[in-house]
Amino acid sequence: MKPNLRFYAVAPFGLEPLVADELSRKAPGAASIRAERGGVYFEGTAETAMAACLHSRFASRILLLAAQHEYWDTRDILEAARRTKWERWFGPDQTIRLDVSVRNCPLESVDFAMLRVKDGICDRFRELCGRRPSVDRRHPDVRIHVHITYKQVFFYLDLAGESLFKRGWRLEHGEAPLKENMAAALLALAEWTPEKTLVDPFCGSGTIAVEAAAIAANVAPGLHRGFAFEALDGFDAEVWREMKEDARAAVNLHAPVRIAASDISSIVVEKALENARRAGFGAMIEDGRLTFSAVDAREALPPEGAEPGLVVANPPYGEQSNPKSASIRSMMKGVADNLKAHFSGWTVWMLSSDRSLPSQMRLKESRKIVLFNGPLECRFFRFAMVAGSNRRKPAEDAPSA
Repeated sequence: MKPNLRFYAVAPFGLEPLVADELSRKAPGAASIRAERGGVYFEGTAETAMAACLHSRFASRILLLAAQHEYWDTRDILEAARRTKWERWFGPDQTIRLDVSVRNCPLESVDFAMLRVKDGICDRFRELCGRRPSVDRRHPDVRIHVHITYKQVFFYLDLAGESLFKRGWRLEHGEAPLKENMAAALLALAEWTPEKTLVDPFCGSGTIAVEAAAIAANVAPGLHRGFAFEALDGFDAEVWREMKEDARAAVNLHAPVRIAASDISSIVVEKALENARRAGFGAMIEDGRLTFSAVDAREALPPEGAEPGLVVANPPYGEQSNPKSASIRSMMKGVADNLKAHFSGWTVWMLSSDRSLPSQMRLKESRKIVLFNGPLECRFFRFAMVAGSNRRKPAEDAPSA
């Protein structure tokens, strides 16, 4: 493959700067890094892309640009697919799946355009080999992403396969689980480091706690899963084995850290414990560096003897929950009262799609960051828990951005 290939790292809205910075640090050879809404363009080698898949905590996918063409109608798209040298990456005996995204697309039928792409791929292999690849939408060998704009069509090969937020450990999840890449982003935006005690009083399936443990132990997020590029030509299997061996050697499961996660449901907490053990953090659980407990968030306390650190949480909000007894507003007021009483000196970060969260908690946020948790537009609120300095009366509530 050419030394300089073109890639696109798909990113949740709001995380593009994190992905761009991560690529510059974790993907050797990454160049021409450029963030835009929804992702980050970069160039590099096949090894650069493999490293990005292995080490990215924040991206959703890594795509390799196979070709781009201008078009007028679907006949041009058919011809563009037929001219693309797919044989550089896979053969006719491998199964394929096509997915599409559009931006200002003038075509009447995107589905028909996709059919033309498939026909073009199959025509090329029939001409070259006398046979064509089959389509398998559930378990394909090769995933092809087609992006159509007003004048151009882009053909990408999906190097990830399953979305990168899938780390390979989750079997159980609580209600409306936070995706792993978003949990890692919350920790990064909150500037959490393993030297700081971390508390999550709304742990659900344990995603924030498990991601924090992985960061502390230096576990590469893609270490325990497979990737679609492993089925493609041009990606050196020996280099990939060495890359994973280096990542395994860098893991330190004995790293000092203090993470305390809790939730009101003992059933949910048990599932979070199972997730953490499946992720490989049994030793942290056994010696108390990573704890899970069934506690109402209105009664959660800092770990005994801990210096003030960070609370990072994804509390329930309207789209997540259907409260049966107390309202979310009342509950969050109780949570805030508990934080004021027991977490003085701590920094609290909470993700919510409810812009009125600060007024519910009778607190004035010191910062807010716009993020998207799936399709939900959210705010990541920061509260400095300095006794008596950040209270605000309901009448003083200001409209949120």
